[in-house]
Amino acid sequence: MSAVAQHPNVNLMTYCEVEEVSGYIGNFDVKIRQKAKYVDHDLCTGCGVCIEKCPNKRITSEFDEGMGQRTAIYKPFAQAVPNKPVIDPERCRKITKDRCGICAKNCPRDAINFEDKDKIIEDRFGAVVVGTGFDLWDWKESYGEYGYGKYPDVITGLQFERLVNASGPTGGKIIRPSDGKEPKTVVFIKCVGSRDDTKGKKYCSRTCCMYTAKHAHQVLEKIEDGQAIVFYMDVRTPGKAYDEFYQRTVNEGAQYVRGRVSRIYQLGDKLVVCGEDSLLGRPVKVNADLVVLATAMVPSKDSGRVGQLFGLSTDSDGWFQEAHPKLKPVETFTGGVYLAGSCQGPKDIPDTVAQASGAAAKVAVLFSKDEMATSPLITGVNEQVCSGCGLCVSICPYKAIELKTIEDRARGKRQVASINSGLCQGCGACAVACRAGALDLKGFTNEQILAEVDALCL
Repeated sequence: MSAVAQHPNVNLMTYCEVEEVSGYIGNFDVKIRQKAKYVDHDLCTGCGVCIEKCPNKRITSEFDEGMGQRTAIYKPFAQAVPNKPVIDPERCRKITKDRCGICAKNCPRDAINFEDKDKIIEDRFGAVVVGTGFDLWDWKESYGEYGYGKYPDVITGLQFERLVNASGPTGGKIIRPSDGKEPKTVVFIKCVGSRDDTKGKKYCSRTCCMYTAKHAHQVLEKIEDGQAIVFYMDVRTPGKAYDEFYQRTVNEGAQYVRGRVSRIYQLGDKLVVCGEDSLLGRPVKVNADLVVLATAMVPSKDSGRVGQLFGLSTDSDGWFQEAHPKLKPVETFTGGVYLAGSCQGPKDIPDTVAQASGAAAKVAVLFSKDEMATSPLITGVNEQVCSGCGLCVSICPYKAIELKTIEDRARGKRQVASINSGLCQGCGACAVACRAGALDLKGFTNEQILAEVDALCL
């Protein structure tokens, strides 16, 4: 990210979200909302004095997954680029109650601006790469037997990641959230929500096996006489040197138990994990100090809105759909819009980097041409028949149809459908829905098909 921010040909816009999109390949007109930071990043040096002086220090940290706390003026995450703070307007006492303002008084650069407002930026782009990422599945209601929320020592893999990270709330020390003590026995449960047709998601989240192996390795490495027990369905290690790392974790002492966990309950200061060992065919009970759940990956919460903005198709699970899984793995049905990363499906970092490189290469090829070829098999409009009802406008998934006004000698000025050849993909949805029969696919009109049938019957 630092290299991206310093690149002369890259304009990095942070704290922004896309509001509106129009146009087509080579000419996307995008309206972007830049949220108010309340800190002038052109003046701010990122010294951190404002963060140290802020008196409101007990706000739950979203980046630390609720495992730590932050101030009202804070850096959104540890490796933020630019590494400069923003103010949370809902928690800042100066903005909400017109009190405090200590950060502004102590800022050596006078970079604090409590009157900052959201800004709307409009710009034109030739292509779009969508990389909205993923969220973790909210499994609390479906897996209540695991006690998340009820037992503080049942956490997710992402929360454990923040615990073992050197920049995390504990400085990399593994502790129990309930009492701050170091756990001796840590149980990991894989496939919580993944590969579960009844209560979760039917697909494999792909990354869980490897990050659970990493977490088990860290438990054995950081905790003296520590014990790591992993309940699993299958171990899937599809990657270079992945299986070797898994075997290394097993050789270090991690215990892998093949079976599902049915229940977790509290007994004193211990968590009793009830499961099965399907290889030995017997029930298993483990007295654990900490339980870590590898939860399923799901599309990010705003991916549906982004998909509507760019006219992207999704599969049954909500992931963005590529144009072809083998021949066009980074392209979408909307020309000029490409996919990168886990917005298209669960991926680990190497696969994400590879797909992002492929998307960048596609954009580079697109921009290297002065002209581009379009498919002739798109929808055509018979303006004499079109009634201008606009039904096709709402039906078109690619936003390729709009109404335009024409001068008709017999009927005067009226509206008819107009097809944008750069956006139309020839899906035929509009032709089926048109009540007047004014829309038809070029090359597959009713007259042409009937002529072929007549020729075959001769």
